[in-house]
Amino acid sequence: MSMKKYVKHAVMVAVDTVLPPRCVVSGEAVDRQGMIAPHIWAAIDFWGAPLCATCGVPFDFEVSGSEAEDMLCVGCLERSPPYASARAALRYNDASRSMILGFKHADQLHAAVAFVPWLQKAGAEMLREADLIVPVPLHRWRLAMRRYNQAAIMAQKLSMAVGLPVNVNVLRRIRATQSQGHLKVAARHKNVKRAFDVCDEAAVLNKVIILIDDVYTTGATAKECTHALLKAGAADVHILTLARVVRN
Repeated sequence: MSMKKYVKHAVMVAVDTVLPPRCVVSGEAVDRQGMIAPHIWAAIDFWGAPLCATCGVPFDFEVSGSEAEDMLCVGCLERSPPYASARAALRYNDASRSMILGFKHADQLHAAVAFVPWLQKAGAEMLREADLIVPVPLHRWRLAMRRYNQAAIMAQKLSMAVGLPVNVNVLRRIRATQSQGHLKVAARHKNVKRAFDVCDEAAVLNKVIILIDDVYTTGATAKECTHALLKAGAADVHILTLARVVRN
């Protein structure tokens, strides 16, 4: 074992001794930090193929062979989104909702340890060609109230895991917007219209960027951020989120 791996292992053992591992959702005792209790794990719905090649929405029918890699959903056929691709690790359901809200609003930042491998798996293809990881920003007022940006936490953890650079400040929210939670689709797009800009164009120029957020709902925020990054000279933008809402 190398010295670096030995030190990392020793630190993990020390942390587990002082802070016994707990499920990031239920708080139950588990074997290792970042693990999920078995009954919570069983309720989490991970995305799997077949998916729309662009927006990543799952198809409700089986597709086999090379056709599965290039198929597009009706929405993307009618109007292609500005980003190159979007992927999510989980379906947004009761289990993932509880986990994400705890991470987002209840200081359960240790949950990011569990999220990173899921993000790596969901975004494997885009991670291979990316140059930079960028989180969806919070407006400074909301950041002051919440004290941390959950998207930035995930972006930094993912950056360390995969060895890609991250810039948490290059994209900023220049207009305070109301919470998207209870808005309908059209209102969501209007709410975030021109709410983002890039403060350092040289940092994104000709870069393939992965934009990180917690949940993809209608795509309004992801698309507005993409427009801002492309306008500043980014080569391509891919969207990677922890969960995605799919309306039946």
